[in-house]
Amino acid sequence: MPSRNIDRWLWLAGIVVILDQVSKWLVLAWLQPGDSRYVTPFFNWVLVFNPGAAFSFLSDAGGWQRWAFTLLAIGIAAWIVSILPRHSGEFRLSLALTLILGGAVGNVIDRLRFGAVIDFIQWHAAGFYWPAFNIADSAISVGAALMVWDQFATRPGVHDGDVR
Repeated sequence: MPSRNIDRWLWLAGIVVILDQVSKWLVLAWLQPGDSRYVTPFFNWVLVFNPGAAFSFLSDAGGWQRWAFTLLAIGIAAWIVSILPRHSGEFRLSLALTLILGGAVGNVIDRLRFGAVIDFIQWHAAGFYWPAFNIADSAISVGAALMVWDQFATRPGVHDGDVR
């Protein structure tokens, strides 16, 4: 029977939130909006306030997206906390949900404080610049990848070709 104790997962989500918020605090102390600091030939520090979602989706939508994305993230966080006890013994799935939870909460804090999410990590190569992101975004992305991996991973009692 899987463990119903989710304390360790909530602690980990809290650590993600703390790392995200501390990193944003440092960036706000170090950079001005629009600044870009060269670090390596493929990596810059930047300071961008993103009022939209991932990749600046709906960033110019007029302001309603702040509250829509905030409510969506709060709903997802509540859903994760409600299902985590049923899956707390499944390491990969619980880790995935926990990373998504921590990332969602980190970005909600930004939306409530600033009306936008603080992004500051920028990768680039051969003149192509990936949209800036942050630690919360990274946690959400890794969590989503782990969820996909978990769905395709072999589970005990399930064999290739089984349709259940």
